[in-house]
Formats: sequence, C-alpha cells, structure tokens
Amino acid sequence: MKKNKEKNDKKDSFFKDTEFNIFEVLFIAIVSIIFGILVTLIVVKDDNDDKYIKNFKQVYNDITTDYYKKVNKKKLTDAAIKGMFEYLGDPYTNYMNEDETEKFNNTVDGYYKGIGVQVSIINKEVTIISVFQNSSASRAGLQAGDIITKVNGKSLDGKKLSEVVSEIKSKNNMILTIKRNNKEEEYHLNLSSVEIPSVSSKTFDKNNKKIGYITISMFSFNTYKQFYNKLNDLENNNIDSLIIDVRDNPGGSLDQVSKILSLFMDKKHVIYQIEYNGKKTKTYSLTNDKRNYPIGVLINKNSASASEILASSLNENLDSIIVGENSYGKGTVQKEYTLSNGSSVKYTSERWLTPKGNSINKKGVKPTNEVILSEYYYKNPSYDSDNQLQTLLELLSKK
Repeated sequence: MKKNKEKNDKKDSFFKDTEFNIFEVLFIAIVSIIFGILVTLIVVKDDNDDKYIKNFKQVYNDITTDYYKKVNKKKLTDAAIKGMFEYLGDPYTNYMNEDETEKFNNTVDGYYKGIGVQVSIINKEVTIISVFQNSSASRAGLQAGDIITKVNGKSLDGKKLSEVVSEIKSKNNMILTIKRNNKEEEYHLNLSSVEIPSVSSKTFDKNNKKIGYITISMFSFNTYKQFYNKLNDLENNNIDSLIIDVRDNPGGSLDQVSKILSLFMDKKHVIYQIEYNGKKTKTYSLTNDKRNYPIGVLINKNSASASEILASSLNENLDSIIVGENSYGKGTVQKEYTLSNGSSVKYTSERWLTPKGNSINKKGVKPTNEVILSEYYYKNPSYDSDNQLQTLLELLSKK
C-alpha cells in the first residue's frame, strides 16, 4: 500500500508541475496562431515558386506523351538540366551524365578499374601509349608501342577509341591479342583497380648543381602521396634545388595542392585565400615543414586553378622563380555532388585569391621570367630542346 501511495504521489506531482495558468494558455494559443500563419505563407510562397516547375512538368509531359516521335526520357532530362547550366554562362558550372561522372570521378580519385594502359589510335591501329605500374598490363609484360589487334578473339579493326575501351572493360577476364615486331601473341589479363600516375620525377646536373625535377599532370586525390614519395627520393639524392612543372596541368583538388605547398612553408604562411559573398578567409600552411633549397615553377597558358595556386603561393611566400607563359586564369572554386541516378552537377561556389589577396581570374599568373616555348621544341621534343626548362635550370644553378 505504501508503494502504491508513493507512485500516486509521484503521478500527482508530475501533473501538478505541468499545469498551465491562464496566461500560459493564452501565450501558447498566440504562438500556435502565428506558427500557422507562417506555415501558410511558406506554403503559398512554395506554390508561387512551383508555377515554374509546373510549367516545366507540363512541357515535359506533353513532349513525352504527345510528340509524334518516341522520346528518350533520360536524354530529354539530361538536355533540360544542361540547358539550365548553359543559361548561367559559367564554363565551370555544368551537368555530367552517368558516364561523364564516372570518368570525372576516376580522374579526380586517381584510380580506375581497368588493365592499366593508355591507348590511342595511330595509323588506324590501337596502340599502347603507356603502361601503368603495378597493373595487370605491367604484370603481363605489355609495353608501350604494342598494338592491340583483338579482344577475346574479336577484331578491333575500324572501331572508335571509346568502343575499344568499352570492349576491354566488358569482362573481368580477357585475352588480348598483341602485335609486337609484326608477331602476334595472346595475353591473359584481368580488370583491377589501377592507380593513375600524376607525378613523375628525375634529376638534372647543371653547372655542378644537382636539380630535382617533378612534373604534376593534375591534382587528383592521390597526388600528394605520389609527390611526397618522389620528393623524398630526390632529397635522398641530395638535390640543391627543385623544379615543379605544372605546364598543361588543369588543376584539381584544393586539398592536395594545400598539402603539397605545406611541405615548403610553416603555419605562419597563407597559401591562398577564399572569397565568398565578399568575405575573405585565409588558408594557412598545414605543417611547420620547410625546405632550404630554392624552388622554381614552370607554367604555361594551360596551367589552371590548383596549378596557379601552387605557382602564386610559392612566388609570393618564398620568392620562387616562375618561368614560362602567362597561365590560364581560373580563379574560381567548384563544388560537385552526385544525383540519385549517378549523374552529377558541378557549380561555382567561391573564388580563390593569392596569399596577398590578388585575384588571377581571367588574368592568370604572370611568370617572373617569360619564355615562349620554341618552334624547335615542337619539331624535336626533348629535355634538351625544352628552352623553358633549360632557362629555369640555368637560373636555379646560379642560386
């Protein structure tokens, strides 16, 4: 009985504590009325905004049901979304269908599923241009210059490059017929995850100085790791200075270029700034790492975005030499997200500025030493005929 009394006392206490006086009831009633009005206004506003969507739906339904020819709904939707992005007039804001999204993601991820070769059609033959390390192709012994004549016994004669790639990726296991030195041989390969190399390196000796040279083809999500390993190799070889070549590099991940730049400057250094709605935010180096040797950068008119961040940051922070031609001038940042059907949209969200707050958008980064690549190089491409590289080697060898 005592326990039941305690329970009833607690129950009575709960209701006593939650009783409302007349003023509280009136307050709740007023808030409820105001909330109802706000919800109504929001619904009305949504209805007004929806009239544009209703127009779109009406046209879409009319075309898909009443047009005199059968319409591909997927392609029609793709065209409509692309039309909206074209209206914005921003070359960096666009829509990508599923195939384009997959290719884009492979590029920025730095990995793709394949056998690990880069191919091109030369003289109507499918020719291997390069073989990626640690791939099925490299393990099988394929080489640059090999000609792929058949995939699983099917001839590739007359096929487009895209059709060749699709044929190679059609099965996890395949037999490639390879022609080398006018002899054909069959190779068994399988599809696997292949790392796309974006960094390469070598050393040059100039005026008794050892100069490291690193090329970055783009800033994918694995570029920092590759750059770090190549830089360690060069430093273990006791380089006196370093060249970073970002010619024809279209850009890529801000995170990756930030990590690379952080290898050369401490946390006091601003590596770039972001501007959004008139507000500027400074992005600082992520580490206290420093290198004591001089650094030079090679750029050209196709060096864009993250490449321009790298060049301008090294120049403004470390007074690095920049040799080449005025860069592309892409000073904006894009965000990308994937839609439910596997397609994706990419749109401009911010713009970036140099460490000192300068915008390079549509202007580019101006080299400290302008050097136009010679016609002789185009006719005889090599390190020796590369007058931009040779100029920077000469400059760094004197430091």
